[in-house]
Amino acid sequence: MGTRTFVNDRLSFAPVRNLARGVDIPLVLTVVALIVFGLIMLYSASFDFSYNEYGSSTYMFSRQVRWVLLGIVIVFVLSLFDYHNWRKVVVFAMLGTIGLLITVLFINEIRLGASRTLYEGSYQPSEIAKLVAVMYLSVWLYVKRDFLHDISLGLIPLGVILGIIGGLIYLQPDLSAAGTVLILGGLLFFLAGADIRQIVFLLILALFMGWLIVQFSETGQDRVASFLAGFKDPTHASYHVQRSFEAVIKGGVFGVGLGQADTKLTGLPFAPTDSIFAVVAEELGLFGTMLLMGLYAALVWRGLVIARRAPDMLGTLLASGMPFWIGMEALINMAVMVGLMPFAGNALPFISAGGSNLLSTLSAIGIMLNISRQ
Repeated sequence: MGTRTFVNDRLSFAPVRNLARGVDIPLVLTVVALIVFGLIMLYSASFDFSYNEYGSSTYMFSRQVRWVLLGIVIVFVLSLFDYHNWRKVVVFAMLGTIGLLITVLFINEIRLGASRTLYEGSYQPSEIAKLVAVMYLSVWLYVKRDFLHDISLGLIPLGVILGIIGGLIYLQPDLSAAGTVLILGGLLFFLAGADIRQIVFLLILALFMGWLIVQFSETGQDRVASFLAGFKDPTHASYHVQRSFEAVIKGGVFGVGLGQADTKLTGLPFAPTDSIFAVVAEELGLFGTMLLMGLYAALVWRGLVIARRAPDMLGTLLASGMPFWIGMEALINMAVMVGLMPFAGNALPFISAGGSNLLSTLSAIGIMLNISRQ
């Protein structure tokens, strides 16, 4: 009887062990820490804004919790979905994403001078496009790995793919998202084994295209001019960056205390979304911002570990591209808030309010976990 009980108990735990087999625990713990950190800071940054805009101080927080719960389900499902199967569906995912980007232009729901959403300021296809771009390019580079040194079969088709995606995002206009997609494409091309001549050509082309966009984009010109003025003299920076500076200075080393920041109450633009890093800096100080950056660094590190251990090149490209994308988004957001880059609308992953970015980011984590399991 005792033996039977032992055997039954052992069998009952077998499915749990099978599901957990190979899961990268440090990555899971890092993501959990980022989600908890994000929910705490979002509540602190949004209660006043939520009350004024929606009549409830917990509206944005409650909505973010729902997105988190949905995201956890997505992580679980994607961690069980063999990443090799993306080769069969990624073309349809890319076509659907392009369709959504075109739909945004037709709906033309203008918010803050841009048309980026599908319905009442929500659901941004450009966030999904970043994830799908990493997936599509990883699969494409894996399939074309024997032809990457042929410009007509490697670099030129890559440029066409990136041009279509980046161009549709740029038309919204969302310069930062378009730039992110182009940078990710170049990075994956490098990781796939492109030779140095193609990389140099791609860098020169990227710099030229960036300069060209700035010359013909009023938004780009304004942002670059504002950045240069603020870089020379912080008092000449944009109002947004000046308020962010104010928050950072008030925060000092250990911050004014959780929930005690006043910059978010006196006009800091987009405190729960684009500017939430400034709220972190004011309330938790240098200590809190270093902790947050450490969590992002840990996520990128675990991604690279998974990439190194991946069973094939496709796994390596996916597991490298996903954390680099998340880390780059975080780096751009934080750099903008301290005046080290021209203003960009990148969300702070796991921290900023918004379902599109959160679900896309958690989808990337699910794919990384599936690679780690194999």
